Amino acid sequence: MPTDPAFEIANPDGRPDVLLLCDHASNRVPPEVCGGDLGLPPEDMARHIAYDVGARGVTLELARLLDAPAVLSTFSRLVIDPNRGEDDPTLIMKLYDGSVIPGNRHVDGTETARRLSDWHRTYHDAIRARIARAEAAGARPALISIHSFTPQLRGRAPRPWHVGVLWDRDSRLAAPLLELLRAEPDLCVGDNEPYSGQLQGDCMWTHGTRRGLPHALIEIRNDLIADPEGERAWARRLAPILRRALDRAAAPA
Repeated sequence: MPTDPAFEIANPDGRPDVLLLCDHASNRVPPEVCGGDLGLPPEDMARHIAYDVGARGVTLELARLLDAPAVLSTFSRLVIDPNRGEDDPTLIMKLYDGSVIPGNRHVDGTETARRLSDWHRTYHDAIRARIARAEAAGARPALISIHSFTPQLRGRAPRPWHVGVLWDRDSRLAAPLLELLRAEPDLCVGDNEPYSGQLQGDCMWTHGTRRGLPHALIEIRNDLIADPEGERAWARRLAPILRRALDRAAAPA
């Protein structure tokens, strides 16, 4: 059994109608996984391949500003990716953006099952528990997932977007969020960019689409939130936009 939990809860007594999520909050490798070392140098573990740079700080500040609870992962996405379905071939990455992951090269079915049990499922169980708590209080929580993306993948063109909104079939929250972000004159906003939100089995599909909860995933370019000042600035910018988008999403059709 793992010695540390797979998640942390911020602002647990916040408003029940909003739940913030941060799937890639940490670059930590638990000691139970390859002795706490996947064989990568520190500079790779500090890159976007190991976690979403700045996303944890933005999530924590948004939890404070919105008075909302948040569930954040405490393990690197290279251990196992909680934003992938259990049968996804990228669940445990062996090669990512030009870097071979030595500790994952020979992962077998037994090790995959152990990481699923100890980290992936435990994180998702924590999300389910928070949703159940909100529903017990009479609320149907809107889910807001905070991620970040690298300005440029190796060998690829630079990405122009400052922020993106990822979504699939349910536009209740995504549509007003996109509209409000696009009203900001200095922002280049991606609609399902730089990634598609139409990934069956991902976190928003599991907890939003399947349960009929309004949801959206926000991607922020990580050079904009690479330090605490940037994290706070973006949280302060997003908070009023999210309040307005949440109000629109909750309004009767």
